[in-house]
Amino acid sequence: MSDPMPEPARLTGTRADMPVSAELRRNVAFWMLREMECRLGEARSDLVIDFAARRTTIDEAAGAAVARVAARLAGEWMLLARAGVPLPLAGLAAARVAAQFAEAEHLTLPEGMGWAATMAADMPPSAASLADVSRRLADHVAGAGAAVADEAAIARLRALWPVIGIAESIMETGGDIRLMRDPQSDLNGYGCSHRPRPWAVTFASSTASSVSERGYEAADRLRLKITAAMLLEGTRRPIERQAIAVRRTIGRDFGLPRGGAVVLAASGTDSELLALALSHLPDAVRPITTILLAPEETGSGVPMAAVGRHFAIDTANGHDVSRAAPIEGFRPDTELVSIPLRDERGTPRHRDAVEAEIVAAVEAAVASGRRVILHALDLSKTGLLAPSMALLRRLRARFGDSLDIVVDACQLRMAPARIRAYLGLDAVVQVTGSKFLTGPPFAGAALIPPAIARRLGRGRLPAGLEAYFSRGEWPPAAKAARALPEGANYGLLLRWRAALAEFRALAAVSDARKAEVILRFRKAVEAAVARHDVFVLQDVPDPAREGEGWDTLRSVFAFAVRAPGAAERLLDPAAARRLYHWLNADCAALFDTAAERRVAARICHIGQPVALPDGAGGQVGWLRVSAGARLISGEPSHRGLATERRLAREMADLALVFDKIALLRAHWERVAEADPRPCYR
Repeated sequence: MSDPMPEPARLTGTRADMPVSAELRRNVAFWMLREMECRLGEARSDLVIDFAARRTTIDEAAGAAVARVAARLAGEWMLLARAGVPLPLAGLAAARVAAQFAEAEHLTLPEGMGWAATMAADMPPSAASLADVSRRLADHVAGAGAAVADEAAIARLRALWPVIGIAESIMETGGDIRLMRDPQSDLNGYGCSHRPRPWAVTFASSTASSVSERGYEAADRLRLKITAAMLLEGTRRPIERQAIAVRRTIGRDFGLPRGGAVVLAASGTDSELLALALSHLPDAVRPITTILLAPEETGSGVPMAAVGRHFAIDTANGHDVSRAAPIEGFRPDTELVSIPLRDERGTPRHRDAVEAEIVAAVEAAVASGRRVILHALDLSKTGLLAPSMALLRRLRARFGDSLDIVVDACQLRMAPARIRAYLGLDAVVQVTGSKFLTGPPFAGAALIPPAIARRLGRGRLPAGLEAYFSRGEWPPAAKAARALPEGANYGLLLRWRAALAEFRALAAVSDARKAEVILRFRKAVEAAVARHDVFVLQDVPDPAREGEGWDTLRSVFAFAVRAPGAAERLLDPAAARRLYHWLNADCAALFDTAAERRVAARICHIGQPVALPDGAGGQVGWLRVSAGARLISGEPSHRGLATERRLAREMADLALVFDKIALLRAHWERVAEADPRPCYR
């Protein structure tokens, strides 16, 4: 069943129309208030919390900023106390969360809330400072003689300081620089946010999506559960226990057979390192040939990761590295064979030609005594699939253990039955919760079938993987991973929990309904493109899968834009990227008429451009709109709308994306001069 929609917080008081009252009712950041009564009215201070009565009173005269921070403090404090955390320690932890919330929301607070600056600091404050904050917090507790945190409680909080905070800040950790929030835009490197952004039109699931209210609440509930356990135990072990639970849930939801294993990875590219490491375990003395299909349509770092090289300048475990430098422990003689899925004009090649080239590459590598890793692609950034299941079966039967099959299913535009079929071929399946599922970016995992999982019981993983993985991302019984550092990737766990909430919502929808919505999306794309004469829609076939199902339908649509003043030419990747950024910004100030401003004001987030050859020695930047899981299961911000009305709104928003692109293109010079930048609001 899908997650129930949040009920509004119970708010009472003499000023029901107070702005903060309306926000508290609808903002998922205050989901905790559903567990208590929150009253807006007169109070002896800006906040009074009655833990016995589970009631909070916020002074209605305090102002919206104070009221929001007070509400976040009260909700967090109440739930931590209910979980058994001693009141003074719970108060300090709640104050840190409230302070980070105030900072993320850019709230200006009065001097009376000076503790917020102390509690938002990256480094733990002194014990004396925390004792002072605890005394000030005690004034907000109803009744006399509220306790103040003792030395032991303060020492415990200081030790746990880096892992106490809001979910959105924690979800920014455990990846690479692309996850970091730009302080100017409040968006990450993918142009999206770990805070819900429901006002944005979002069809970006082929790249990355901002977290939904449903996903955020699921992640934040897990964060609060882990926080309470860490405060009670005084260690970070609860994070590792939750890593086990998340891996178990992923395995169950995707149909991993008994004896298989799930390994968490910060991204799909990180899981490439994992796949290569698995091929080192059975026979480290044999050289390896890695066969990649259309690496330009997977990820820019994949070709480097596939041969054991660093693919960025930093890693999931916070190590600074040199891009393209060898990673310790991987064979330096790994060979890379790339097989294109498109010709020099950017047109998809015929399946028979692609598969013949795959067979020839495998034959040549095996004949030369090399172990082969064949990376099947399901699907590419533009929706291409290769090779067929029939060919994979033939290759497995012919080459047996000399061939490792790795399926790049990071787009995850498939039913769980397809995943089980790949696992049945003893293929490692790479998945993410951050593409079709529309969870936050950087949520990867590898599903390892039993025959391959047995390799984890012997040998040792390449030493350089310590920069990317900790033991908590691997099964406890994996002897090969025992040299990895202790701990688990906290941010990754929260990101996966958000994605799994979207998975459950999607699973509650019938396959027939999934197909109906995807077909409707396709018609809406075609109609929107046809309304303007500036678009070229890429001709990509539906995925050639065996049998029927919603995942045999195309759900990613790449399109190019004709260049201003030169309609015979299509925008190159650099120009398409500028357009991609402008779409994700409020451009209303650049236009004169009300109709233009209405379109230009809408923030639209779509898939990043893919650079493909134009047949004349140059490249075209192909932008993408995609049907994601939320389109099918229901965007949480549209709660309360009937299904038909919701879908009509979604399709109208899709049409608006193309209307805004056409408007920006028509006024290219004006927009280029202003060069509006993406922003959270």
